[in-house]
Amino acid sequence: MDKRKDYSKTVSLPKTDFQMKADLAHKEPVFVEEWDSERLYVKICEKNKDKEKFIFHDGPPYANANIHIGTGLNKVLKDFIIKYRSMSGNYVPFTPGWDCHGLPIEQLVLKEMKTDKNKVDRLVFRKKAADFAKKFIEIQKNEFKRLGVIADWDHPYLTLDPKYEMFIVKVFGNLVEKGFIYRKKKPVYWCPTCETAMADAEVEYSDYSSDSIFVKFQIISLPEPFKAKETLLKDFSVLI
Repeated sequence: MDKRKDYSKTVSLPKTDFQMKADLAHKEPVFVEEWDSERLYVKICEKNKDKEKFIFHDGPPYANANIHIGTGLNKVLKDFIIKYRSMSGNYVPFTPGWDCHGLPIEQLVLKEMKTDKNKVDRLVFRKKAADFAKKFIEIQKNEFKRLGVIADWDHPYLTLDPKYEMFIVKVFGNLVEKGFIYRKKKPVYWCPTCETAMADAEVEYSDYSSDSIFVKFQIISLPEPFKAKETLLKDFSVLI
């Protein structure tokens, strides 16, 4: 082999301007900026606006922290469906949303203020909680954009938006008028530490030992109506 010869020039490869180095840390923000400036979401919707509509409702993430693997995966999986349906020819308007109320936000705000809710003015506290939620809405929005999620980011629905709250009251009023709302007694779980009501799904039970036993009975014969299936069930058991 002639060491002076550049053998790389003898390899027949297609010519391309595409760079070999991915360098995504620098390229991805450029992609996102281009999609924003080109109004890619709007163009996709306009292209299919006269086609069959496909509506996908966004169950909102909580506006109290940066996105994590759960919120990120959730939004990316939704984006798969949105893009697949759009590429299939459907008109797919997608409005992202955020849950802006609740105890997790309040606890973080109190921690930030280094106080507790018995020592802070309610109106001041509510204003700080709303500002806290709005801050993380913008943070999460930019993080979702970096994941390549296409949505109507300029017009999200927010549970603290007065219009959103107005429609909640309006729907509740309709339910009252139709007789679906009634008052009775119901036990409500209460957290003495957080001093707030708790949803059933939030209640955790400590481990305990039980005297209950489970016995496995093997099937050896079946009543007449099931005789035809006796050979199929010979290795089956019943748990009692």
